[in-house]
Parts: sequence; structure tokens; C-alpha cells
Amino acid sequence: MKWGIYQNKIAAIIATFILLIFSYILLFFNVEKLSEQTAWISHTYKVIEKLDELSSENKDLEYNFNGYLNMGRELFRKRFMENKNSIDSVWRELQDLTSDNPPQQARLDQLRILLDAKMDRLIKTIDTYKSSTDGNQLQNQIFEDYYSSEIIGAVKRAIIEMARQETMLLQERTLKMERFSRIIKIINLISLLIALSFAFAAFLVYKKEYEIRKRITQESEAYKQELERRVVELAAANKEIKEYKEVEKFASTGRISRTIAHEVRNPLTNIDLAAEQLRESIPPTEENEMLLDMVGRNSMRINQLISNLLNATKFTELIPSDVSINELLEDALALAGDRINLKRVVVERNFDKNICKIKVDEEKMKIAFLNIIVNAIEAMPENDGKLTIRTSRQGEFCIIEFIDNGEGMDEEILSKLFEPYFTVKENGNGLGLTNTQNVILNHKGKIDVKSEVSKGTTFEVYLRM
Repeated sequence: MKWGIYQNKIAAIIATFILLIFSYILLFFNVEKLSEQTAWISHTYKVIEKLDELSSENKDLEYNFNGYLNMGRELFRKRFMENKNSIDSVWRELQDLTSDNPPQQARLDQLRILLDAKMDRLIKTIDTYKSSTDGNQLQNQIFEDYYSSEIIGAVKRAIIEMARQETMLLQERTLKMERFSRIIKIINLISLLIALSFAFAAFLVYKKEYEIRKRITQESEAYKQELERRVVELAAANKEIKEYKEVEKFASTGRISRTIAHEVRNPLTNIDLAAEQLRESIPPTEENEMLLDMVGRNSMRINQLISNLLNATKFTELIPSDVSINELLEDALALAGDRINLKRVVVERNFDKNICKIKVDEEKMKIAFLNIIVNAIEAMPENDGKLTIRTSRQGEFCIIEFIDNGEGMDEEILSKLFEPYFTVKENGNGLGLTNTQNVILNHKGKIDVKSEVSKGTTFEVYLRM
């Protein structure tokens, strides 16, 4: 009877171990699938973003076309041609992005035909308008032909249909990702139940025989190590999900920024045109000139603010080259040299001499590092600041750490750190770290921040080798 109990306990231990291995295999498979779906969702967001950009450029094209026919200003015709070039550029990017989706490629080819027909019609209309002598009669005929054209509406419908298809695809991929996430949670729960069962069996064996207890203790230690390893892997998976959410948040911020820019710049153009008309039609008194100059300056400031926001939140084109990350950091420190000397900050360099060169856009990455260094300097006390910069290599990543002994940040500030226009500085514009995150994400890298109030802050940048 005693031997039978022993055999049952051993069998239970073996079964538990097999179940753990099986659950680990399932977990690994689902984590891989989750990562794959995350990449596809990011890809779909890029397609939707480009379709939004194409729709925006199409609206601007029609706006400048109408503006040229209404006012005859060369500025509108010039902007019309710029919109045409931008539409061609966005279409080519969409052709690359949808190369894995034959139905969308077919819709994109049809859209190209409609766009070409529309462009030909609008350009011929503009040429006819420029060469005409009877402006009013020709303008009425042009508007009648233009607004009665099916091509104008067909282009908009084609873009909307492609966006709808991509949105459906995004929803489908999001559902898949959520399903894999739920499966991972179920596997974790099952693993926990298995662990509890194993602990209970070990307790029973301990009470029966000392020898069995010793053997179970050894197996329990092995299981503990396995569990710790899996916890580390789960933590990595959770970190990957968090990074995906940051990318998704950044993409959403970019779309909102472009929408705001589009909605603000149109009336801003009208304000500029109205100011020009007023300058020509009202008496040139000192007060009138002062007010018109005020309108012009503030219009330029609004336009610059919009441009800064767009530059900080859009995926920009990179010009990569092979550079030494240590030399790049030295260049960034040199740019911040005056600030470092002014606050008498001690800079400690712990650079790994064996790190090979990496392919990055040197100027953009230099500015990204400079933003982090400047933030660290401004957060540290004068005459008592210490900035440690460390480089190391971990697998396929080059890791750069910026460690300061400044005032630190609480959880609320950390959660908003990369949001546009969020700043705790009196004279800050809130776009420095947003731009830094943009540059690092553009390089397929990662940025993480750890901070405690009154204990300092650590920025960790991960760049692929």
C-alpha cells in the first residue's frame, strides 16, 4: 500500500512536469503569434495613416483649385501642383505598404486611374482658365463641368472604401491579438493551478517519507527555476505589449496632430489672404500697419507651432549611416558643453569599447540624445549634479543609459512624459522628448524611463545593432 502511494506521487509529479512543459510550449507559441499580430497591426496603422494623408492632400488639392479659379492667385496654382506631387508620393508609399494585400492593390490601381483622370481634368481646366479672355463666362462653364463630374466623387469614394477595408482588417487583426492575449492569461492560470497542485503533492510526500520529501524538494527547486524563467519571459511579453501600446498611442497622436494641422491651416490661409487684401484696401496709417503686422506675426507663430507638432509626431525619412554610438554621444555632450559647465555637472562615461558601429541617422539621433542630456542637466542641482552615461551590448541591441541624480519624477509625470506640449519647465515647449521618442521609434528602437522622486531618473535607449 505504501509503495502504491509512492508511485502515485511520482506519477503525479511527472504528469505535472509534462503539463508545465506543454503549457510553456503553448505560451511560447501564443507569445510569438501575439508579436506577429502586433507587427501586422502596426503595419495596418501605417496604411490607414497614409490613406488619411492621401484624403487630406486630395481635399487641399480641390481647395487650392477652387481658390485659383475664384481669386486667380498664382499662390493657389503653385500649392495645387505641390498637392499633386504629394498625392503621387503618398500613392507610391501606399503601393509598397499594400504589396501583401492583392485586393487593396487592385483598389489602389483603380484609384490611380481615377486620380490621373481627375488630375488631367483639373490641369486642363486651369490651363483653359489661364488662356481665356472672357473670365466670368468661362468660370461659370468650368464650375458647371467640374461639379458635374463623376470623377471627383469617385476619387473620394475610392479612398473611403480603401480606408474602410483597412479598418476592417485592423479590427480583424486586433481581435486576433486579443484572442492570443486571452489564451496567454488562461495558460498562466492553468500554470498557477498546476503549481498549486504540485505544491500540495509535495506536502503530502513530505509527511509520508523523508526520502520522498527530499526527492520532491529537488524537483520543486527545478520547478521553481523553470517558473522563474517563465516569469521573466512573461515580463518580457508584457513589456512588448506595453511598447506596442506606446507605438499605437504615438500613431494616434500623429493622426490627431495632422487633423488639427489641416483644420487650422485652412482658416489660417484665409486669414493671411484677408490681411493682404486689407493691407491693399485700407489707408496705410501707423496703427493699421501695426495691427496688420500683429496679425501676420501671430499667424506665422501659429503655423510654426503646427509645423513643430507635426515634425515631432510623424514618421520621418531617415538617412542612415554607420556611426560609433560612443562618438555620437561625445558629439551630443559637446553640444551641451556650455550647460554642463554652467551648472558644473560631473559627467561619468562608462562606454563599452567593443561596441561596433550601428546604422542610424546621425544628426537626428544626436539631437535625440541631446534632448535627454539637457533634460537631465536641468533636473540636477547646481554644483552637485552627476550624469552617468553607459553603453553596453545585449543580444541584438545596443543599450544607452543616461543616469542622473536629479529631482526625479512621480508616476503621473512619467505617464505623460512623451505627450506633445506636456512640460513641467517654465520655458519648455513640451516637444523635445516627443521628438526624441519619434526618432527612436523611427529607428525601430525602444526608450524606457525609470524615476523616483528625489532619487534621480534613468533613460534607457535600445537600438538594434
